[in-house]
Amino acid sequence: MANSSALLKFACAVFMCMVVLAPHGEAAMNCGLVTKNLAQCLSYLTSPGGAPTAACCNGIKTLNNLASTPADRKTACTCLKSAANSMKKMDYAKAAGLPGKCGVRIPYAISPKTDCSRVN
Repeated sequence: MANSSALLKFACAVFMCMVVLAPHGEAAMNCGLVTKNLAQCLSYLTSPGGAPTAACCNGIKTLNNLASTPADRKTACTCLKSAANSMKKMDYAKAAGLPGKCGVRIPYAISPKTDCSRVN
Protein backbone atom coordinates (compact mmCIF):
# COMPACT_ATOMS: atom_id res chain seq x y z
CA MET A 1 0.00 0.00 0.00
CA ALA A 2 2.99 2.32 0.42
CA ASN A 3 3.34 2.51 -3.35
CA SER A 4 -0.32 3.45 -3.79
CA SER A 5 0.10 6.20 -1.20
CA ALA A 6 3.18 7.49 -3.00
CA LEU A 7 1.38 7.29 -6.34
CA LEU A 8 -1.55 9.25 -4.92
CA LYS A 9 0.82 11.95 -3.61
CA PHE A 10 2.57 12.03 -6.98
CA ALA A 11 -0.75 12.37 -8.81
CA CYS A 12 -1.87 15.16 -6.44
CA ALA A 13 1.38 17.06 -6.99
CA VAL A 14 1.04 16.71 -10.73
CA PHE A 15 -2.59 17.85 -10.60
CA MET A 16 -1.58 20.94 -8.62
CA CYS A 17 1.10 21.65 -11.19
CA MET A 18 -1.48 21.33 -13.97
CA VAL A 19 -3.72 23.85 -12.23
CA VAL A 20 -0.85 26.32 -11.80
CA LEU A 21 0.41 25.96 -15.36
CA ALA A 22 -2.96 25.81 -17.15
CA PRO A 23 -3.25 29.54 -17.90
CA HIS A 24 0.06 29.58 -19.77
CA GLY A 25 -1.19 27.28 -22.52
CA GLU A 26 1.82 27.99 -24.78
CA ALA A 27 3.52 24.66 -24.30
CA ALA A 28 2.19 21.39 -25.62
CA MET A 29 3.68 19.69 -22.55
CA ASN A 30 1.58 19.33 -19.43
CA CYS A 31 1.84 17.57 -16.09
CA GLY A 32 -0.63 14.91 -17.20
CA LEU A 33 1.82 13.82 -19.91
CA VAL A 34 4.65 13.82 -17.38
CA THR A 35 2.64 11.65 -14.98
CA LYS A 36 1.55 9.27 -17.72
CA ASN A 37 5.08 8.78 -18.98
CA LEU A 38 6.80 8.47 -15.62
CA ALA A 39 4.27 6.47 -13.60
CA GLN A 40 6.20 3.27 -14.31
CA CYS A 41 9.28 4.77 -12.61
CA LEU A 42 7.65 5.26 -9.22
CA SER A 43 8.65 1.94 -7.68
CA TYR A 44 12.26 2.37 -8.83
CA LEU A 45 12.45 5.87 -7.36
CA THR A 46 10.99 4.91 -3.98
CA SER A 47 12.53 1.47 -3.40
CA PRO A 48 16.08 0.54 -2.43
CA GLY A 49 18.28 -1.00 -5.10
CA GLY A 50 16.98 -2.21 -8.41
CA ALA A 51 17.09 -0.77 -11.88
CA PRO A 52 14.55 1.15 -13.92
CA THR A 53 12.20 -1.04 -15.90
CA ALA A 54 11.94 -0.98 -19.68
CA ALA A 55 8.51 0.67 -19.29
CA CYS A 56 10.05 3.39 -17.12
CA CYS A 57 12.82 4.07 -19.64
CA ASN A 58 10.33 4.10 -22.50
CA GLY A 59 8.36 6.74 -20.60
CA ILE A 60 11.49 8.84 -20.05
CA LYS A 61 12.37 8.59 -23.74
CA THR A 62 8.84 9.50 -24.81
CA LEU A 63 8.76 12.46 -22.45
CA ASN A 64 12.13 13.65 -23.73
CA ASN A 65 10.89 13.47 -27.33
CA LEU A 66 7.69 15.36 -26.46
CA ALA A 67 9.59 18.16 -24.72
CA SER A 68 10.81 19.65 -27.98
CA THR A 69 10.66 23.37 -27.16
CA PRO A 70 12.13 25.44 -24.32
CA ALA A 71 8.59 26.04 -23.01
CA ASP A 72 7.87 22.29 -23.03
CA ARG A 73 11.14 21.55 -21.20
CA LYS A 74 10.39 24.20 -18.56
CA THR A 75 6.92 22.76 -18.04
CA ALA A 76 8.26 19.21 -17.74
CA CYS A 77 10.92 20.43 -15.31
CA THR A 78 8.32 22.21 -13.17
CA CYS A 79 6.10 19.12 -13.08
CA LEU A 80 9.02 16.88 -12.13
CA LYS A 81 10.24 19.29 -9.47
CA SER A 82 6.78 19.52 -7.95
CA ALA A 83 6.46 15.74 -7.89
CA ALA A 84 9.92 15.36 -6.34
CA ASN A 85 8.98 17.87 -3.63
CA SER A 86 5.80 15.99 -2.75
CA MET A 87 7.30 12.51 -2.45
CA LYS A 88 8.96 11.99 0.93
CA LYS A 89 10.45 8.59 0.10
CA MET A 90 11.87 9.49 -3.30
CA ASP A 91 15.56 8.70 -3.71
CA TYR A 92 16.76 11.98 -5.22
CA ALA A 93 20.07 10.49 -6.35
CA LYS A 94 18.16 7.84 -8.31
CA ALA A 95 15.85 10.50 -9.75
CA ALA A 96 18.78 12.64 -10.90
CA GLY A 97 20.47 9.61 -12.49
CA LEU A 98 17.33 8.16 -14.08
CA PRO A 99 17.65 9.81 -17.50
CA GLY A 100 21.26 8.62 -17.83
CA LYS A 101 20.32 5.07 -16.81
CA CYS A 102 17.74 5.13 -19.59
CA GLY A 103 20.16 6.56 -22.17
CA VAL A 104 18.52 9.99 -22.30
CA ARG A 105 20.07 13.42 -21.77
CA ILE A 106 17.90 16.19 -20.35
CA PRO A 107 19.11 19.75 -19.62
CA TYR A 108 18.31 19.64 -15.88
CA ALA A 109 18.40 17.35 -12.87
CA ILE A 110 15.20 15.77 -11.57
CA SER A 111 15.42 17.32 -8.12
CA PRO A 112 13.40 19.53 -5.80
CA LYS A 113 16.30 22.01 -5.97
CA THR A 114 16.31 22.48 -9.75
CA ASP A 115 15.74 26.04 -10.98
CA CYS A 116 13.33 25.38 -13.84
CA SER A 117 13.34 29.04 -14.90
CA ARG A 118 16.85 28.49 -16.25
CA VAL A 119 15.93 25.50 -18.43
CA ASN A 120 16.17 26.11 -22.18
